[in-house]
Amino acid sequence: MGPATALPVSLIRALRKIVGAENLITRPSELIVYECDGYTLEKETPPAVVFPGSTQDVAAVIRTCREHGVPVLPRGAGTGLAGGATPLHGGVVVSLTRMKKVLELSPADRMVHVQAGVLNLELGSVLGGTYWHFAPDPSSQVACTIGGNIATNAGGPHTLKYGVTVNHILGMTWVTGEGEVLEIGPEVNSAEFDWIGLLTGSEGTLGIATEAWLRLTALPIAHRTFRAMFDRVEDAGSAVSRIIAAGVIPAAMELLDRGILQALEEAFHFGFPQDAEAVLVVELDGMPIALDEHERIVLQLCRDCHAKEILSAASEEERALLWRCRKSAVGAVGRLSTGYFIQDGVVPRSRLPELVRRVARIGQEYGIRIVNVAHAGDGNIHPILLFDERKPDEIRRAMEAGRAILEACIQLGGSITAEHGVGIEKLPLMTELYSGEDLDAMWRIKRVFDPGGVMTPGKVLPPLETAASTISV
Repeated sequence: MGPATALPVSLIRALRKIVGAENLITRPSELIVYECDGYTLEKETPPAVVFPGSTQDVAAVIRTCREHGVPVLPRGAGTGLAGGATPLHGGVVVSLTRMKKVLELSPADRMVHVQAGVLNLELGSVLGGTYWHFAPDPSSQVACTIGGNIATNAGGPHTLKYGVTVNHILGMTWVTGEGEVLEIGPEVNSAEFDWIGLLTGSEGTLGIATEAWLRLTALPIAHRTFRAMFDRVEDAGSAVSRIIAAGVIPAAMELLDRGILQALEEAFHFGFPQDAEAVLVVELDGMPIALDEHERIVLQLCRDCHAKEILSAASEEERALLWRCRKSAVGAVGRLSTGYFIQDGVVPRSRLPELVRRVARIGQEYGIRIVNVAHAGDGNIHPILLFDERKPDEIRRAMEAGRAILEACIQLGGSITAEHGVGIEKLPLMTELYSGEDLDAMWRIKRVFDPGGVMTPGKVLPPLETAASTISV
C-alpha cells in the first residue's frame, strides 16, 4: 500500500471551495477506503477524495487539478475488477456516488435521464410498475453505478440478447480532461459521429460521464428458464455453441463449474448434485408462442451434449432462485479461499470449449486452483484464481496464470476484456493485442480530450515509448 502524496495547500483550498468541506476527504483514516477497487492486489491511498454534486462541480474540479498538474481519477461504487479505480500517481479521486438523482423518466420516449451515481438496482426500483427496464444487468448491479457501467462498457448475464451498456445509451453529459462540458444527444437516430461509442468504455482516460440518457427496453412478456447439469464443462460449452448455431438467441446462457457449485452449496444449500462438473443456466424470453419451439430446441441440444439432468423453473419463484444461484456465485468464493481475483477474457463462442480446457491446463501448470463462471453465450469467461494472500509466491503464480489465460484468449481470436476493462491489471497485454499504430491512434484520441494528460494516468494505454516500440519498421 503506497502512502498518500501530499497535495498543494492551494489545491486543497480550491477543492474545498468548489464542493464544500463536507464533500472533501483528506484524513488518512478515511482515505484508506479508496485505496483500490475490487482488484485488491495493487493499492495506493489517494491524497484526497471529492464528492461533487453536479456536472459544474466536476468540471471545476478537473480544471483546478489541471492547473496544479495533479491527476484526476473518477470512481463509481468501486466494484471494478481491473484496478481502474486504484489511485495511482497521487491523484485526486472524484467520487460520483452523491450524484444519484433520477432527473427525468419518460416511458413514452423510452428514455430515462440519470446522474452517474445512480445504482443499477435503484434504477430498477424507479422503473418498477412500468412496462420498461434498463437491460444491462452486471452481476454487481446491487452496488454498481451507471457511471461505472459507462466507464467499462459493462455487460452482464443478459448481454447475449440485449447488448452491453453502449447499446443502451442515447446521450451523455461528458466532462473532458480540460474541464469542458459536452452535451451529447439524446439521439434516437443520429447522423453525427458516434461520440457515445467512442467515449463509452474509455475507463476515465477521456473524461467523466456525469449524466446519461438511457434507452429503456420493454419487459419480456414471458420467460422460460432452465438449469442443465453436465459431467464435463466442455459439454456445457458445446451446448452453448450449438444453441446459437441453431438460430436460437436466449436472453442469457450462464456457465458455472464444479468449484463454484461447491462454494454455492456450502454457502446457500441450493441442492446441487455433488458430482456435477458444470451447470448451464439458460433463459429464453419473448412471446409465449415463440418460446415453445425455442424451448424444444434448447432442451434437445442440451441432451445431445450429454446433459444428465435438466430442471425447468415452474414459477417466478423458481426462476428467481436459479438466478440467485448465478448472482451469488462470486460472493460465495470466499468459502474456497482467503484470496482471489476474477479474470475477464472473451473468445468467439465456438472456441469456448477449447478455452475452458486451456484454463484447466494453466491452473495445473502454475499450481493454482481456478474455478469458473461465464457469460457463456457471448464467449465471456470469468476464471476465478484462488490463492492464499499471506503467501507471496502463490500471489505471483496466480498473476502469471491470469496473464496466461488472457494470452490464450488472444491466441483463440478473442480479447483481454469483455466488460471489466483494462485498468492496470491488463495494461501489459495491450501491446500484445494491438499494434503500435493502433496504440498511437488511441493516444492521439486521448490528447484531443485530455491534452494535459491529467485523466487517469497509468491506466488502459501503455506508455508512449512502450507503444512505439511495437511498431514494425
